[in-house]
Amino acid sequence: MYSFILGNESIKMALSVSAGGRVWRKFFKTFNFGPNSALKRFPTCTANGRLYSSSSDNVLVSKDEKSGIATVRMNNPPVNSLNSAMLVSLRSCFEELENDKSCRALILTSQKPKVFCAGLDILEIYRKSPDYVAQFWEKLQDMWLSLYGSRLVTMAAINGHSPAGGCLLSLACDYRIMAEGKFTIGLNETQLDLVAPFWLRQTMVDVIGYRQAEMALMIGALYTSNKALQLGLVDKLAPIEDVQTVAEEEVKNWLKIPDQARAITKMASRKPLLDELRKRKQEDIQTFRDETTRESVQISIQQYLEKLKAK
Repeated sequence: MYSFILGNESIKMALSVSAGGRVWRKFFKTFNFGPNSALKRFPTCTANGRLYSSSSDNVLVSKDEKSGIATVRMNNPPVNSLNSAMLVSLRSCFEELENDKSCRALILTSQKPKVFCAGLDILEIYRKSPDYVAQFWEKLQDMWLSLYGSRLVTMAAINGHSPAGGCLLSLACDYRIMAEGKFTIGLNETQLDLVAPFWLRQTMVDVIGYRQAEMALMIGALYTSNKALQLGLVDKLAPIEDVQTVAEEEVKNWLKIPDQARAITKMASRKPLLDELRKRKQEDIQTFRDETTRESVQISIQQYLEKLKAK
């Protein structure tokens, strides 16, 4: 287990995935998420933007009509677990923005600072049928394809911890700005007897290089903000209260480049991996289903959940 420090609260996180709101909520009981909190719900509209509606309130989107910059705020308390509903909402949001010709950029962040995204909801793969696990994994694939393959400038404003699935989302973006301090990021799947898929491993290699990625993936490393910057896992650091503002300023620099030239160059780099996943999609689903439903993995998950409940 790693100990993540959020304010005065020490939170024990499984090294790759969130254990769902039912388990996590007790760790966040000291935080004020009420209507008078500084972390209150992002407004549904702004003077110069409009809301992209979602099937639920777990993804909040506003767009500045003048600049064409959209901000996507993950809003699945307490830790933005990537459950089935969240994956579907994110994909729907990304695709809607992709098809909006007036949209030029997307900033992905968390509505609740201190946790960007805690990763996959572990309850989605615990004691579920093979078919259910397969369907869940396909939702993750589709969400990733829509973000990694986007024509838009995509920027991760990482305003908190970002293990596993949170790191996956960040790696899919063009640029990553992370909060300074004790926050951590990384692909730590092996710590729970899980293996990152080939397309995520390759993305990690592309971002930080073969040797560093190989080592990080094997040991399931989580890196502090400073170490992540040193490795190139993130591109810039900012105080947590300034992450969004810094991201907005950085996006404006990217938008000085003509959209078509930038998007074509981006797709030339990313098309091989996008095509490879589309080609091997069913193989990847089968691999994840078979590995995840192994009894040894299920026992590891069970033991982890029991440890969390005992805290």
